[in-house]
Amino acid sequence: MRTLLKRAASAPGSRTSKWLVLAAWLILAVALGPLAGKVGDVEETGPNAFLPRGAESAQVNTELERFRDDAVMPAVIVYTGQDSAAAASKAAADRTALDRFAAEGEQVSQPLPSEDGEALMTVVPLDTKGEVTDAVKELRDIAGSNAPPGVDIEVGGPAGSLVDQVAVFASLDSTLMIATGLVVAVLLLITYRSPVLWLFPLLSVGFAAVLTQACTYLLATYANLPVDPQSAGILMVLVFGVGTDYALLLIARYREELHRHEDRHAAMKIALRRSGPAILASAGTVAVGLACLALADINSSRSMGLVGAVGVICAFLAMITILPALLVIAGRWVFWPFVPRSGTPAHRATTIWSRIGSAVARRPRWSWMMSVAVTGVLALSATGINMGLTQSEMFQDKPESVLAQERISAHYPSGASDPAKVITAAGRAAEVKAAASDVDGVARVEETDRTADGELSTLSVVLEDAPDSPAAKDSIDRLREAVHAVGGADALVGGTTAQTLDTQRAADRDLRTVIPVVLLVVLLVLILLLRALVAPLLLLATVVLSYFAALGASNLLFEHVLGFAGVDWSIPLMGFVFLVALGIDYNIFLMHRVREEALGIGHARGVLEGLTSTGGVITSAGVVLAATFAVFAGLPLVTMAQMGVIVGIGVLLDTFLIRTVLVPALALDLGRWFWWPGRLFRSTERRSAGQPAVTDALAERISSRS
Repeated sequence: MRTLLKRAASAPGSRTSKWLVLAAWLILAVALGPLAGKVGDVEETGPNAFLPRGAESAQVNTELERFRDDAVMPAVIVYTGQDSAAAASKAAADRTALDRFAAEGEQVSQPLPSEDGEALMTVVPLDTKGEVTDAVKELRDIAGSNAPPGVDIEVGGPAGSLVDQVAVFASLDSTLMIATGLVVAVLLLITYRSPVLWLFPLLSVGFAAVLTQACTYLLATYANLPVDPQSAGILMVLVFGVGTDYALLLIARYREELHRHEDRHAAMKIALRRSGPAILASAGTVAVGLACLALADINSSRSMGLVGAVGVICAFLAMITILPALLVIAGRWVFWPFVPRSGTPAHRATTIWSRIGSAVARRPRWSWMMSVAVTGVLALSATGINMGLTQSEMFQDKPESVLAQERISAHYPSGASDPAKVITAAGRAAEVKAAASDVDGVARVEETDRTADGELSTLSVVLEDAPDSPAAKDSIDRLREAVHAVGGADALVGGTTAQTLDTQRAADRDLRTVIPVVLLVVLLVLILLLRALVAPLLLLATVVLSYFAALGASNLLFEHVLGFAGVDWSIPLMGFVFLVALGIDYNIFLMHRVREEALGIGHARGVLEGLTSTGGVITSAGVVLAATFAVFAGLPLVTMAQMGVIVGIGVLLDTFLIRTVLVPALALDLGRWFWWPGRLFRSTERRSAGQPAVTDALAERISSRS
């Protein structure tokens, strides 16, 4: 990596090679552009895409492929209202019109009345080899046309639910790209106050996006990289966020060097050489941290982690090659109207960051204790989180399939529209059926199909409770225990409720497995970067504290402002990995600069100089990253909205409190012990005699600039 950074530092800064770098990226963009548009072709949208690998419910989905060449997915039409005669007439008329949608060898069911006489339910078995989305849309058009007054009609069931979820993801990529691009563009305009400079980071991120999508497609095609619609959507937001962060850091350092050097090529070489290790450490931490999700059992978590790691690496490569080349080619004028001139001061005499540094330096122990108290109070709110969301709670605006399920739950055994599935050896089907029928919480059981070779049978088990309710999950546990006890049956229990239960338990396992690995990886990166042990441990502790504070603050918003019923099971793990990996960025940017300054001017002054020098750029980077993830809050899926909120709040906490107050205060309070047992600890010890106090050093620095 050092060799890579040296080459990166020399190439864009060279008078000729900068054009070669630009030409190489243009060739890559043209060559890989067609592949970038094919990511959707490799997205996994099958029934196991969001399930734990090896889960019993996933095994059931796999075995179901053996039963029919024309697999069937039911759509359920439910009619409710006070005028039961009108509802019955409408249901009968619709049934005649719906016959053509039934899969070969299947037929539309007779309207099934509820026991209370207030609802009718018709099941339409759709062929999954056909266009299920188009079929459900037509079903909804037919059912909704000429509906009698006072009769409510909804189309749901597994087919309706699938179509509604696909509709959410269909426009996800384009919506996120447009929204993220606009947010980043506006924030860059505000940050640079230049009509030109903001275009260069965006253009570089565009190159990174093309490379990312092309690499994702190639890795998915030839290396079995798991890609699902959710991870593909988050990928571009991540590339925009981290890519812009790295661009802000590099441009800020380049601007500093332009104040010191007449030759912009020399300025870029130095800027890359001095900011490169921090950018590399940041990219490495984020990429490896996300890659740790490969250890997760849930397929969607593995996909998001591995795809995200690819995006971070591509963003890193773009920001240390094409961005420097573009800036050097363009020259100083891109900073207009604030063009940095050689020989002029790089900083104003006093800034808000020097004032914050002054306040922290006067009372460092009080500063870090108050910071811990604030984050600790927020973290306490995380103890009351209501974990888990039902299917009806997964959307900010309820789609038609959710409304249909609510109607069914109100008038039928709640599991009637989406029964559990049991696969068993055909010779033991009768025994398994009898065992399942005796389970508490099971409404009825019937055998539905056999494989062509006669080896396996499927049983449809209707539960008394709603498929996504806690009571239904308890029934699944009892059902599994009962059918597993039938000797020689090798019975497996699947279906929506079983999938939810398996996912919930896998999420708990993933938390216990992935989090320790991520913490260890981040700690090792910090040790290598800072050449110390105490500082990395403290930095890691501050980021973990920030995560719990963000989780607690987000829970308050979810419960009292946004009105969410709970927190999805995937959020604690995904939020932890994203926040620890991304949140440590700002500590890396700060402490790398602090260490650089401390080697020359001493620990106390180095801390203050590092805070002053990096304050503006890190704050801008944090605001940009938080704003990009905040785009998720407007999406219809509650899970993605929660992800955006928790990451956004966590990044802002890291930016404005952890990195600005807590970390500098700890460093100043501990003094040279902050760098134990590294070189800075030893060199500071040798120079400690006669060293000015922190406040004296601060006064000396500020007075020298005034």
